[in-house]
Amino acid sequence: MISVVKDYAPCIALRRQVFIDEQGIAEADEIDDLDPVGVHLLATVERQPVGTARILMDGTTGKIGRICVVPEQRGTGLGAALVNASMDYLREQPGVTHAKLGAQGHAIGFYARLGFVATGPFYDDAGIPHQDMIREL
Repeated sequence: MISVVKDYAPCIALRRQVFIDEQGIAEADEIDDLDPVGVHLLATVERQPVGTARILMDGTTGKIGRICVVPEQRGTGLGAALVNASMDYLREQPGVTHAKLGAQGHAIGFYARLGFVATGPFYDDAGIPHQDMIREL
């Protein structure tokens, strides 16, 4: 089940597990002052948190980020479900016409299969190559 949550502490815990502990991203790069203003989606299986995404609004664009899935749920379609749930949320927002995300280099193909198109050059984000991707709603 994927839902928008007001209490995003479980989302932070998942991001800590995946991005900080597993990928070695510094906590200062992962936990930021945008969390309180973001929209947080939480995926659960048998009421256990297993994935999350964060949405930030920027005019007509919704930025989907901080997408992560615990290792035991990877390959199940949960990552795609989180992106699709984020897109559904953005479609409900008045005036929002595009979704944007910063894809880690290894995940560009994954997002391309979901309809996102790479745009612009690669850039470093927390020591990991990223490229922006965009999709019309």
